[in-house]
Amino acid sequence: MNTKINTESKKHIYRFFWQILVSVVTLLPFVYAWNHSLNKLLRQSFLHKGNILMWIIYLLLLWIFMYVFNGFQVGLGRKSHLLIGQWIAYFGLNVVESMITILMVGRVKHIGVILLTYVKLYAVQLVLLLILTNFGTDLYRKVIPAYRMLNIVGSHENNLDIRLSGYRAKYKFDKTISCDNNMDEIKENILQYDAILLNDLPDEVRNQILKFCFEKGKRVYFPPKISDIIIKSSDEMNLVDTPLYICKNTDISLAQRFMKRAMDIVISLTGIIITSPIMLITAIAIYAYDRGPVLYKQIRCTKGNREFAICKFRSMVVNAEQDGKAQLAKENDSRITPVGKIIRSMRIDELPQFFNILKGDMSVVGPRPERPELIKKNCKKVPEFAYRTRVKAGLTGYAQIYGKYNTSFIDKLKLDLIYVSNYSFLMDIHLIFLTLKIIFIKDSTEGV
Repeated sequence: MNTKINTESKKHIYRFFWQILVSVVTLLPFVYAWNHSLNKLLRQSFLHKGNILMWIIYLLLLWIFMYVFNGFQVGLGRKSHLLIGQWIAYFGLNVVESMITILMVGRVKHIGVILLTYVKLYAVQLVLLLILTNFGTDLYRKVIPAYRMLNIVGSHENNLDIRLSGYRAKYKFDKTISCDNNMDEIKENILQYDAILLNDLPDEVRNQILKFCFEKGKRVYFPPKISDIIIKSSDEMNLVDTPLYICKNTDISLAQRFMKRAMDIVISLTGIIITSPIMLITAIAIYAYDRGPVLYKQIRCTKGNREFAICKFRSMVVNAEQDGKAQLAKENDSRITPVGKIIRSMRIDELPQFFNILKGDMSVVGPRPERPELIKKNCKKVPEFAYRTRVKAGLTGYAQIYGKYNTSFIDKLKLDLIYVSNYSFLMDIHLIFLTLKIIFIKDSTEGV
């Protein structure tokens, strides 16, 4: 137990000092740029306190953007994912700060100088982040040992332990045992490991092991059941002297629906205007390749299982489903055209859905709209799959951010239910920002 406490303390201390180091090292170029260039463009240059205030504002914005895009999570995931989040965070930071500077200076003739200064600043910060993140991640993996994991499996075995083993610096699976073993034997094994994976165990056995791990201070990982996700969204009540939790299980409120719809209209209109040149070029490329239709329409389901025609750029050959049966895209799918590979990898094929959002069939954030036949098929296996349609379908969503195209339907369902049962307007905004990061992560578009 002492080893676990020491390891946890090391992780928190390491991340704290690494965050401070990254913040200071990447702030220094801004301090230099402000003091030697930007400050002089003001009608009346700031003195000491004014300059310090600008540094503080920049630092606060830095921390906000880094937390939004998970740029401080050293050692928690892949190095490339961390770098992508950091680069997007610093891009947003410098865009906002350049707008603030332009407004403060108030002279059109200085806009070019201001923008060029921030471009140079961003370039320097990218190099510094690349060095710091590579060094910091490698050092973290040496200083913080991987958890020695025990995999306890139920009747439904899956490859969850194999997927977690992909993060070799964090998890090391040494042994797998069945939950059908004698409980005393299971407990004896638990005591020999740093952390335990409870892999789809029956409720009674899982609860017994959870209590034992709590008693012994053992870290536990387990995939949630659908009931766990519903319970997690409950509120605590203290009306009587017995602890109570209440699951309200209601739809989002009228005020939330109004705010969500207003955001959908603003974002879809803005998206259509900004991406119109990209959509025009894409349409020309698709037509030039095989003279086929540019757009592809397909019947999908949104809130309440209401059917609508989703609109996407065609990325496959014409009549890709000649037999009329729904087929998910596979890895290296021969039906995908060369143009389709490019637009799918960059999510450009999804852009026409801005029109679906503007019309009201979809929202910017929500569960991905599925085809009616796939919903019926999945509901026969897991009736709870229908819960996804309690909210309007979305262009992006919880399952798209934290899952992949080839994530199993049951895992996508669980991710979507986390969104449905914990909806908030701030969650929508956070997921929209994280979507910018996911666009640059290739493995999120892998086929089945």
